[in-house]
Amino acid sequence: MLTYQLNTPLPASAVAAVFDASGIRRPSHDLARIERMFANADLVLSAWDGERLVGVCRALTDFSYCCYLSDLAVDRAYQRHGIGRELVERVRAALGEEVALILLSAPEAMDYYPRLGFDRIDNGFIIRRSR
Repeated sequence: MLTYQLNTPLPASAVAAVFDASGIRRPSHDLARIERMFANADLVLSAWDGERLVGVCRALTDFSYCCYLSDLAVDRAYQRHGIGRELVERVRAALGEEVALILLSAPEAMDYYPRLGFDRIDNGFIIRRSR
């Protein structure tokens, strides 16, 4: 049975395992960096199959106007069961109706996010990280 948790501390190794099993490109080899990524997030949603972490969602927000959904990853063995949708819905519930949810999508996920209710936008900019 799947369960979901809000803002539960997650071991970096478990998050890295989900990243690797999901296909998302993150620095899973750098556990200290993953630990910082999640320690400094405003919202962390996690999906569990018993004791096994199978999905994560990480967001940065002011809880007033905007929220950046920085990670959404579900283990491939658990994909297509509504876990990603449920994680996003729980983020939206925690944010309320006044907060816009924004994300950058990997090219291979561009068709996924509209199915969750996201609209495509063209008016964005980025300064890429150097490492």
